[in-house]
Amino acid sequence: MPAHEMSRRAFLAGTGSLLAATALTRPSSAWARTSTARKPLSPLVLSSDLYASSEPQRLAFAIAKGARYDSGAPARVAIAPPGSNEGPVYRTTLHRAGLPKGRGVYVAEVVLDQPGAWNALALTQGRRVPFALEVKPRPEAPVAGAPAPRAASPTRADTLGVKPICTRKPQCPLHDVSLAAVIGAGTPIAVMFATPALCQSQYCGPVLDELLDIRAPFADTVTFVHVEIYKSNRGADVAPTVAAWGLPSEPWFYTIDPTGTIVGRLDGAFGGDEMRSQLEALTAA
Repeated sequence: MPAHEMSRRAFLAGTGSLLAATALTRPSSAWARTSTARKPLSPLVLSSDLYASSEPQRLAFAIAKGARYDSGAPARVAIAPPGSNEGPVYRTTLHRAGLPKGRGVYVAEVVLDQPGAWNALALTQGRRVPFALEVKPRPEAPVAGAPAPRAASPTRADTLGVKPICTRKPQCPLHDVSLAAVIGAGTPIAVMFATPALCQSQYCGPVLDELLDIRAPFADTVTFVHVEIYKSNRGADVAPTVAAWGLPSEPWFYTIDPTGTIVGRLDGAFGGDEMRSQLEALTAA
């Protein structure tokens, strides 16, 4: 829930009449004038599939200071719909278990009830840093409550033309079974879509490593699967499983109940505590 409402005057003071279309890559003029003595802060939006809904959804972002990640200080986030500079302020939770130092992920459950470019403002380190959120009319990737796609995934026995089937070094042990064989077959499933070698944000390797570290307590009840994003190390064509799921980015983590219904999804980046929470919810049913 929002901590409180941010007034129009306070929001405008922070955004400096920000232009939503350029806020992701260029600070507002007001911010540029006031930040010459310190390295600029940049919010890095990690959620790639925000969509219009009256229900809260996960917004994940990181903070960079200059050219370096700098997630660590407490942060809140204010958001306002297209055409407005008024909106609620949400508290965030910083998740950093298993992630590299300084690269924790701020997460807030926010309501984005219409598509378009939303104005946003990160409130951290005594600063107000404007950015923008692109909200789609509908999700591209499957959401909680939907049936999981039953497309096959690459295995050591059948690579589906994906080579290598795992770019982690050494390769992870989560490629023995195909999703087509286990989804809806009576067993809970956790699937990680990630490419450690080719990940644009470089979060894929850490989140896959963390999953391998935390899965032991669930190994007897949950089937774990890892799916690479691309068909080859050229990074040109996505793997057929990724295409079937319609994933617009990487990494992703899904939990699926024994009937084949999606229970939870995480995208962009996520700490071990978020994955553990998803696994606990999956096995508690």
